[in-house]
Amino acid sequence: MIRRLRLASGLVLFAYVTLHLFNHALGLVSLGTAQDALTVISRFWGSRPGTLLLYGALLVHALLAFWALYVRRRFREMSAAEWAQLVLGFLIPPLLAAHVLGTRAIGGIFGIDTGYRYVLAIYFELSPGQGLRQFLGLLAAWLHGCLGLHLWLRFKPGYARWAPWLLALAVLLPTLAATGALSAGRSVVDWLEEPANAAAWISLQETIQDPQKLAVLGRLERGLLGGFALLLLATLAARLLRRWWEHRGGRVALTYPGGRRVTAPRGTTILEASRLAGIPHASLCGGRGRCSTCRVRIGQGLETLAPADEAEQRVLARVGAAPNVRLACQTRPQGDLEVTPLLPPNVTPREAQARPGYLQGQEREIVVLFADLRSFTRFSESRLPYDVVFLLNRYFSAMGTAVERAGGRVDKFIGDGVMALFGVEGTAEAGCRQALEAAQAMARRLAEMNEHLADTIGGRLTMGIGIHVGPAIVGEMGYGQAVSLTAIGDTVNAASRLEALTKDFGAELVVSEEVVRRSGLPLRGERREVSLRGRETTLAVVVVERIAEPAEPAGAPAG
Repeated sequence: MIRRLRLASGLVLFAYVTLHLFNHALGLVSLGTAQDALTVISRFWGSRPGTLLLYGALLVHALLAFWALYVRRRFREMSAAEWAQLVLGFLIPPLLAAHVLGTRAIGGIFGIDTGYRYVLAIYFELSPGQGLRQFLGLLAAWLHGCLGLHLWLRFKPGYARWAPWLLALAVLLPTLAATGALSAGRSVVDWLEEPANAAAWISLQETIQDPQKLAVLGRLERGLLGGFALLLLATLAARLLRRWWEHRGGRVALTYPGGRRVTAPRGTTILEASRLAGIPHASLCGGRGRCSTCRVRIGQGLETLAPADEAEQRVLARVGAAPNVRLACQTRPQGDLEVTPLLPPNVTPREAQARPGYLQGQEREIVVLFADLRSFTRFSESRLPYDVVFLLNRYFSAMGTAVERAGGRVDKFIGDGVMALFGVEGTAEAGCRQALEAAQAMARRLAEMNEHLADTIGGRLTMGIGIHVGPAIVGEMGYGQAVSLTAIGDTVNAASRLEALTKDFGAELVVSEEVVRRSGLPLRGERREVSLRGRETTLAVVVVERIAEPAEPAGAPAG
C-alpha cells in the first residue's frame, strides 16, 4: 500500500511539474501562447478537485518521504541515483516555498490575480534572485521525478529500449523551459514599457510590496520551512530511538552458506542484516521490494516467519519463486534462520524482470536431442580455418533454425555437435513431437547444405541424432556472460549416448521408444534393446537409417 501511494502521489506531482515546464517552453512560441496555455492548465489545477488532488499528493508524498528516511537502516549502500533522488527531494521545499506562497497565497489570501505576465515581471524586474531560486526548485523537482521513474521502470521489460529516448526528453524539456522563460521574460520587459501596462505594473508593485502583506508572507514561509525542519529533526530522532529500542529487544542469528553466522537486532530485515555484517547482497531497487534481486531461500526457521504480504507475493510470483523463497528486504526474522542469497551481488536488472520459475532450478520432464557431424574432425584437418568456421556457422544456423521452428531451444553448440531441449515450457508429449519434427527438419537442411555447398565441402556431410525423454534438472547455469538455460541429469546422458550409437548402427537417428510412443507420430525404423553405460537396465529404442524418408501412415507399427 505504501509503495502504491508513493508511486501514485509521485506521478501526480510529476505530471504537475511536467505541465509547468511545458508551459514555460511555450514561451519560445510567444508570451501570449504561454499565457493562454497557463489559463487552460489552471482550470484543472485551480479547480477544487485539482487542488485537492495536487495538495493531497504533495502531503502524502512528503510524509512518505519522511517515512522512507525513517525505515532505511543504512545509507552507505545507496546508489548514486538514490542519493541524488533523496537530496533533491529534500531540497525542493526550501527552494519552492517562496514561489508557492507568492503565487497561490497571494491569490488565495489577498485576492490578487497576478497572471503569467506579472509573475515573470516580478522575477525579471523586481527579484531576479527569487526567479532563479524558483527555476532551480522546479529543476530539482523534475530531476527528482525523473530519477524516481527510472528507479521504478528499470525493471520493466522493454525499458532499456526506451531509456535513451526518455533521457533525451529529461534533458530537453527543462532546457526548452529555461529558454522559453527567458524569451517570455524579454517579451514581458518590452510589454511593461507600454504606458497602459506600466501603470498597472506600478499599481501591482505597490500592492505586493505592502509591508503588511510581505510580513504575512514572511511568517508563512518561515512557518512552512520551520515545520519542515522540525519534521526532519523528529524523523532523525525517531531513528535513534528505534535503534536504542531494537537493541533492547534482543538479537537473532542468521546462518549463511559456508556456515557464516551473524547476529542482528530483532526486527531487522535479512537484507539489512547482510549489510550490517558486511556480506555483499544483491538489491537493485535499494531494498524497496520492487526488483526481487535480494531474494533468499530460507532453510531452517521458515516456520517462524510471518507470511509474505500481498506486495511481496506479487514480486515473488513474477519471478516464479519457490514457496521457501522470500525477499530479503521485506522479511524480518523473529528467530534464528538459515538463508541462502539466490543471486550474486553484481546482478543485472534482467534478473528482476518477469521470468519462468524453472530458470532458478526445477526438475522437469523434458526431451533432449543431441546431434553430431560425422568425421568432421578429419574433414577440418584438410581445410583452411576460414573454411571450417564458415561451414560450421552455416551448419549451426541451419540446425538452430530447424530446432527453433519446431518449438525447441538450442541449449549449446559443442564443437560440431548440437544439444537442444524440447518441452521445457510445455508438456513432454508436445516435446516428443517437436523433437522428432526437428530431427526430420535437421536432416533436410543438412541435405540442402550438401547440395548447395558441394564444391566447398568436396564430399557429403552426415550426422547422427539421439533423442530421449525423461526427468532432468533444468535451470540457468554458468558464470558471467556464459550463463544460459541448460539441463543436467541421466536423461541428458542417455540422449548423448543414443547419438553415439548412431555410429555403431550406421543410422541417422536413434530415439528411445518412449519418445516415439508419446509423440503419437508414425516413424519407420527398427526396434532394438540397447545397453547404455551407467544404466542397469536396457533401453528400448527405434533405429532410423534415413530420417528424411517419408513416414508411414498413422497407426503403422515401427520397425
